[in-house]
Formats: sequence, C-alpha cells, structure tokens
Amino acid sequence: MEDIEKVKAEAVQLMGVFQVIPKLVVFDLDHTLWPFYCECRSKSDTPYLFPQVKGIMHALKHKRVDLAIASKSPTPDIARTYLNKLNITSMFVAQEIFYNWGNKTDHLQNIHSKTGVPYNSMLFFDDDDNNIQGVSGLGVTSILVTNGVNLGAFKQGLTRFSQNWNAPKNKNKRGK
Repeated sequence: MEDIEKVKAEAVQLMGVFQVIPKLVVFDLDHTLWPFYCECRSKSDTPYLFPQVKGIMHALKHKRVDLAIASKSPTPDIARTYLNKLNITSMFVAQEIFYNWGNKTDHLQNIHSKTGVPYNSMLFFDDDDNNIQGVSGLGVTSILVTNGVNLGAFKQGLTRFSQNWNAPKNKNKRGK
C-alpha cells in the first residue's frame, strides 16, 4: 500500500495547479473505492481500499472539499459495515447507498438536495459507463475509472472539471 501522506501531498499539489476545484467529490464504492462487489462478500470480511484512495480523500478534506457516496449496492448493510471498518464513514457529508435499476441520477439528486451543492460544482467517479452518462446529464463532471480512484483518474477529473467550469455552455448552469 502506498504511503497515505505521500499520495495526499501529491494530490494537494495537483489541486493547487487548478484555478477552480470541485466543492463536492462523489464516489461510487464497488470497483471505484475498493476492488470488489459488496454483494459477493460478507460483513465479517476485512475490506480494503485501492492503494491511493485514502491519500486522495485526505487531500480533498485538507482542501475543504466535501465528499459523498453514490452506490447502487444491493447490500447497503455490507457497504456501511465496510465504511465503518475502514474508519472513513465520517469523511462523507452524504451517503446514498441503495439499489435501483437505472443510473445514479436519483443518488446525485438526493446528494444535491442534502448538500445544496450545484451539480456543476460536483465531480463524480464511477466504474460503470451507464452511471457516468446519466449523471453527466445533470451537469456533473463524471469520470469513468477502470482501476479504481488513483492519482491519474484524479488528475483527469480535476482537468475535466476545470474545462467544464470554464466552457461557455456552462455559464448559464452555475446558479442551479
């Protein structure tokens, strides 16, 4: 596992490059924060995160960026147990962990309602392209991850967020 402080320092430095950063970063759980599906495991198992996740999350908190979870897990009890076992539950201002058949627009709408953060001020990471497409339709900058959240995906997310923020088409969406 990579050193949390080293990854945190790299992520903080990365955020310093951008003129604008998200107010809220939303994460999927399965194959995004951790490399497995909750429904294929039990509460007694010992969960673990992708190597760079915790450092990135600490960097975001250091920069006063809020964190949230949007998960379609059919076993929300296991997901919550794992968050507790990993001692990261308190890092999230909102946790939308429930199963539905569609993409995660309901999850993000609930997060928006709870936090008041505009969609265009959010950055979302997920491993499912259907969720990425649906959430992007709300105006949320959305990044597809293939090997979990890592510094490369994080840089891609910050870059795309900055581009979306500065794009003329988004000028009308800032107040929503």
